[in-house]
Amino acid sequence: MDRSTKERVVSELHDKLKDTKLAILADYSGMNVVQITELRDELRGSDSEMKVVKNNLLKIASKDTDFSSLDEYLTGPLAIIMNFGDVVEPTKVLVGFAKKNAELEIKVGILDGKLLTREEVKTLAELPSREILLGKLLSTMVGVQAQFVNVLAEVPGKFVRILDAYRAQKEN
Repeated sequence: MDRSTKERVVSELHDKLKDTKLAILADYSGMNVVQITELRDELRGSDSEMKVVKNNLLKIASKDTDFSSLDEYLTGPLAIIMNFGDVVEPTKVLVGFAKKNAELEIKVGILDGKLLTREEVKTLAELPSREILLGKLLSTMVGVQAQFVNVLAEVPGKFVRILDAYRAQKEN
């Protein structure tokens, strides 16, 4: 690769890392082209991208970003998975793919500047998706409002029942 190509790759990667919410490093050695293509296709569906870049170029590109702390893990054949949307979905895809394909080994990740171990990435994959969490929050909020309306409606209803009981007692 000539110098101008390297500079272009570093520049593009640096720009992508600025927009990345979650980055995961994975060892892909032993995987064939079909497996890598399958993984890339699955990751695209979750607003993520998998790149295989030379470690030195990734070190240079990650400077002045939240991902500069990955430098010490950049050894051997690595792929970087960058996520630009919901951070749970790509981890589910990656962990699921790693279970089916022993050749893929998740090394480390970074989420909002915090280093994630392999176990923490797996824990992140076990979380429900953003849409499910928002749905649960919405149902809780609606449930509280419905209960509040029922409590408020019960006060005049109870008053009417007391008056009816008092009326019935007076008639007897």
